[in-house]
Amino acid sequence: MNYLENNTFNLSSSVTKPSTHKPRVLVLYGSLREESLSRFAAQEAGRILEHLGAEVKLFNPAELPMFDNGASVPPPKVKELRQLVMWSEAQVWSSPEIHGNMSGVFKNQIDWIPLSDGAVRPTQGKTLAIMQVTGGSQSFNALNNMRVLGRWMRMLTIPNQSSVVKAWQEFNPDGTMKASPFRDRIVDVMEELMKFTLLTRDANPMLTDRFSERNTQALQAVKAQVAQANVLEERVEGKAACC
Repeated sequence: MNYLENNTFNLSSSVTKPSTHKPRVLVLYGSLREESLSRFAAQEAGRILEHLGAEVKLFNPAELPMFDNGASVPPPKVKELRQLVMWSEAQVWSSPEIHGNMSGVFKNQIDWIPLSDGAVRPTQGKTLAIMQVTGGSQSFNALNNMRVLGRWMRMLTIPNQSSVVKAWQEFNPDGTMKASPFRDRIVDVMEELMKFTLLTRDANPMLTDRFSERNTQALQAVKAQVAQANVLEERVEGKAACC
């Protein structure tokens, strides 16, 4: 392992003063319908999280344009989403299952979140809880794909998850959730999210510190120094030539 001898690995947490502010949780949902069941589930999760001591913000995906991969200047709605992502320490994703997958409305939101923004990775190391609602029998297709997506966004997706089947039966007219094992499961998931968030949020710098990225940064620093030295050398040679 000679190639590792000159590298330093930080495998211990350096947290000396834990954060005391409320955990900051961003909730995303995947439907624009007035009586959206994924929104109802998201709002129920938000109320549970607030009861558990979190500060919660829900993003409304209405008026969010289709992702165009940088073809246009990001409109205000995109900037709002990205600012909320940066603000958050944890996220809850709630989507209906459509054709065996998460909805296009939901995926469009994630597409607008950059994996990296300069030296900042907006979602890396943040905790994530996932939920889905279906109109029919039990399924986990959307959840499985959201779990893959969470890993791709370098998030810490908690083990527990929620799938509400025949969701049209599970909510009151005011959008609150009826007492049921499905509601109990959402409580379980939000409780677990809070625990994981409190355990990891202050250790984020250590958890997201990567060997490969440190090497890349070191190489970039060396290249910058060499480029600067070349510029200085050219200036000195130019002065000598003219004087």
